[in-house]
Amino acid sequence: MGSSVLLVEDSTSIRVAISAALTDAGHSVLARGDGARIELDLAEFRPDVVLLDVMLPGSDGFALLEIVRRRSDAGIVMVTARDTVADRLHGLTEGADDYVIKPFEMAELVARVHAVLRRRGRGASIVHVDDLVIDPDAAVVVRGGTPIALTATEFRMLVVLAQRRGRVLTKTQILTAVWGYEHYDPNLVEVHMSALRRKLEEHGPRLLHTERGRGYTLDSARPVRSS
Repeated sequence: MGSSVLLVEDSTSIRVAISAALTDAGHSVLARGDGARIELDLAEFRPDVVLLDVMLPGSDGFALLEIVRRRSDAGIVMVTARDTVADRLHGLTEGADDYVIKPFEMAELVARVHAVLRRRGRGASIVHVDDLVIDPDAAVVVRGGTPIALTATEFRMLVVLAQRRGRVLTKTQILTAVWGYEHYDPNLVEVHMSALRRKLEEHGPRLLHTERGRGYTLDSARPVRSS
């Protein structure tokens, strides 16, 4: 999707995890531990979306929200453990596009960022891979004109692969993007990937490819080699 995201989050572990997930989703990410440079970052980096933690050293996320709204037309997603209705209303009424409560699934946060991008006309929505059509907004998958019924997990995996079409994703990257954690059993990926591949191949040649020893990629059908 190629959009730029400015992330302001003081927790190093959370900052690294969010940055990795967004980078894997094809975004350019600038990550900061506080908002001391935010005006300069807005001018030089020109983000499409700004992710703001609320509880930050120095100026808090609500103060930074006001700066972003004055200086930029970027989408804004507040990310915080403060889950009171008053806090959510404060953020949304002051101009935030979304408000995500910690703890959250990484896949959900990435999906929220994509939704903000689409609402602002900056994110591609429908993805085409040969005769396969994926509509993330409507949660619809069609191949050769035939709708394909997928489970929620299969659909999330397909979207993750489609948004990185042609790139090889490791099992760890897929686990992180779909389940949000790296310590799940990698066999989860194999089981769901096998089911997803079977459903896609009921309607045409293989688009979901296994790169031995590396991972998986979604790309155009490859010619069958004769023996």
